Amino acid sequence: MQLNTSCFLDLTDFLWADLFQGDPVIYTVLGKTLSEFCSRFHGREIHGTVMEGAYLEGDGIYIGKGSIVEPTAYIKGPCIIGENTEIRHGAYLRGNVVAGNHCVIGHATEVKNSIFLNGAKAGHFAYVGDSILGNDVNLGAGTKLANLKLVPGGIVLNLNGERIDTGLRKMGAVLGSLVEIGCNAVTSPGTILAPQSMVFPAIGIKGVFLQKTVLRESNMNLRKS
Repeated sequence: MQLNTSCFLDLTDFLWADLFQGDPVIYTVLGKTLSEFCSRFHGREIHGTVMEGAYLEGDGIYIGKGSIVEPTAYIKGPCIIGENTEIRHGAYLRGNVVAGNHCVIGHATEVKNSIFLNGAKAGHFAYVGDSILGNDVNLGAGTKLANLKLVPGGIVLNLNGERIDTGLRKMGAVLGSLVEIGCNAVTSPGTILAPQSMVFPAIGIKGVFLQKTVLRESNMNLRKS
């Protein structure tokens, strides 16, 4: 199926690959699957470095070896962090966050109910809500992955003229491996981008893009899917 996990992510060497067991439709993992996965972790297991001045709240916090949590970062459990990942000064992880190896969650970046595959980076002033970032995705400074519609109702996708009810009230973005988002871009709730897609800076985008796409202001009137 066009929306299966394998169309977007490379799970090789991802420590938490069982999140996607059975190659599900990718956005479905953001519901009960993610919260149930995080609930398996109890207490705190710290194999990396939590610097003085960082704040950890609650249980279900796992930090892998080589990872570092800088001063004033705030982590609210459950939160599962892989190896050699940076949680930088002023980052806010609000719970149900899963990150792989070599990720970056940077200064003034807020993340909740989201998954970072290996090498995914949200380095500066980003909002990542109810989203999945594939391998080596990079969010430019100020990127916002909006997760809640302005009007009441759940998230409905438009795929080849077919309306698909996700069953989710909140859904940010699904970004396939190697997607690049320019500074200050905003994705509307329910945005899906194929691997290696690119979004130019300072624009708003929405829709389902199942082929590698370059999105700039001049072509956003084209609803590719």
